[in-house]
Amino acid sequence: MSACKGVNYTTMRIEARVPPIVATGFVLLCVIAGAADPGRAESSGAALGRQGWEAIRAGQITEASRLFHDAIAENAHDATLFLGAGLAAHLQGQEMEARTALQEAVRLNPKLTAASLLLGDISYRQGDLETAVRTYEAALEVEPNNTQIRGRLEGWRKEAALHSRFQQSLSPHFTVLFEGPAEQRLASAALDALEAAYWRIGTTLLAYPSGILTVVLYTDEQFRDITRSPTWAGGVFDGKIRVPMRGALNDPRQLEKVLAHEFTHALVKSMAPRGVPTWVDEGLAVVLETGDLKWAERLARQAPSLIPLPRLHDGFLSLPADQVPLAYAESALAVRMLIERGEALSLASLLQDLAQGQDFAATFERHFYLSYSDFHSDFQVAWGQRVR
Repeated sequence: MSACKGVNYTTMRIEARVPPIVATGFVLLCVIAGAADPGRAESSGAALGRQGWEAIRAGQITEASRLFHDAIAENAHDATLFLGAGLAAHLQGQEMEARTALQEAVRLNPKLTAASLLLGDISYRQGDLETAVRTYEAALEVEPNNTQIRGRLEGWRKEAALHSRFQQSLSPHFTVLFEGPAEQRLASAALDALEAAYWRIGTTLLAYPSGILTVVLYTDEQFRDITRSPTWAGGVFDGKIRVPMRGALNDPRQLEKVLAHEFTHALVKSMAPRGVPTWVDEGLAVVLETGDLKWAERLARQAPSLIPLPRLHDGFLSLPADQVPLAYAESALAVRMLIERGEALSLASLLQDLAQGQDFAATFERHFYLSYSDFHSDFQVAWGQRVR
């Protein structure tokens, strides 16, 4: 995944967060659930549910999960409690548990659109496109004028129609989807590269994804149409690894790098479903491609100023397009510096702590024996930047 001149692929990851289409509904539900009527006695189940939403808002996801489960034990007929339990499970990466809770929420209250939308989104990211479409169709019946639901549903139906004519090749850890016999050689090469990445990168971080990962090989036009990714993206991980072929048989080494990069995103997501700064995630993916980082060193030296690492915590999509290559370069160089100061296993331990909802700066200092701000200063100085 490098973004420097002369490299064909730049890759990106799409976070499996609560989709924007659902976010407003969750905020509203949190407000409603957290607002107690002072003139009305509150049942113990309702009180626990209100505390669960407060914990969600405070980022105390494990505590929220406990509170929602205790609330459900008191009142198993309140759909919003199952919604809360499903959201808490989702934020911890426990997607099967999340789906079970959300399915119950929808059964109890088919008009609870927020539950339907999150259930559909999780189903989609798990590769269950049929359930995702069916769930969003039900949500659209509740809100027939919601253009965002309608647009997403149309996109999923288009993807389902496209994939219905794809063939597939299998390996112990991957399923590769491709359009026809002409792509069979490419699918076989992709499987070989993915299995090699699985063992090499998994051994480096002492972690492996659970379950079978789906990889889809697209034409350039199909890739843009399905992913709606920016023009600089040369691969996407959104629960599936999606890659445009771009004459990959003529450059197998480049295909191996892209697949290794996207597999790293999948592995990081399985280790830490939340809380990982984008520069850590992308930096690991670039470094574990095993490619040369001279392009990144050149960009860092030539840049009039570096992008502060804290600005690279929440994705690169808000950056001007001409700053994206530098963002990837900095991410890779910062991760390489961390590995040189410690080792890859220190980063793996950091990811495990972030998965538990621990603060990034505190966790960083515990694993690397210096503060995050000091590391940031050292990083800037290393590349010729003055630190005030």
